[in-house]
Amino acid sequence: MVDMNLISLFSGAGGLDKGFHNAGFHTIVANEFDKKICPTFKANFPDTKLIEGDVRNIPSCIFPDNVTGIIGGPPCQSWSEAGSLKGIEDARGQLFYEYIRILRDTQPSFFVAENVSGMLAKRHATAVSGFMKLFAEAGYDVNLKMLNANDYDVPEDRDRVFYIGFRKDLHIADYEYPKPQEHKPTLRETIWDLQYTAIPAKERTIQMEMLVSSLTMNILQELSRQYLCHAIV
Repeated sequence: MVDMNLISLFSGAGGLDKGFHNAGFHTIVANEFDKKICPTFKANFPDTKLIEGDVRNIPSCIFPDNVTGIIGGPPCQSWSEAGSLKGIEDARGQLFYEYIRILRDTQPSFFVAENVSGMLAKRHATAVSGFMKLFAEAGYDVNLKMLNANDYDVPEDRDRVFYIGFRKDLHIADYEYPKPQEHKPTLRETIWDLQYTAIPAKERTIQMEMLVSSLTMNILQELSRQYLCHAIV
């Protein structure tokens, strides 16, 4: 039976992992820096060993070298049009090098790295070209393509850049991405059934107003009590 184990880097809450798990893979080791997110990943993947901490301080030997693939999305803020736009000049943008380091040292059969569409802006062309060269030097044939989530059964118009690579000895240099689906799901059709369980906006507003009113009254009563106590003293 073919090994279907994965290393997950920059794992977040495990969204990318979930997709791979649905396809029959299993993340055996993951890494996430943000301690606020780690509990969510653990809840989603209780059987996965999660290494919490800065990937720059984690030696490659900590990760197993007998896995099928590495997946992950290095921080996107440096590349995002809504972010710093510093790209490789930003420390977070340089974390892509750490992804490549672990890939080079563990040599899985394939890897998938995803990031925001802003990475393909002209200002980042040199950095992206550099990444492609490093992937090749690490021993991988790489394909780079921007895909839109709405083309693949997701009710959201969201572009993402995917680097997909296979180890050169496998001779998969002409990887074909899945063809876009004809049907583009909408948010309405996806969550329309929630109308039967959601609280109407007006009712929710009234409930919130009552809560705020109650809290305000309690605060005022406490202020009055403390004022009177001081006045009597």
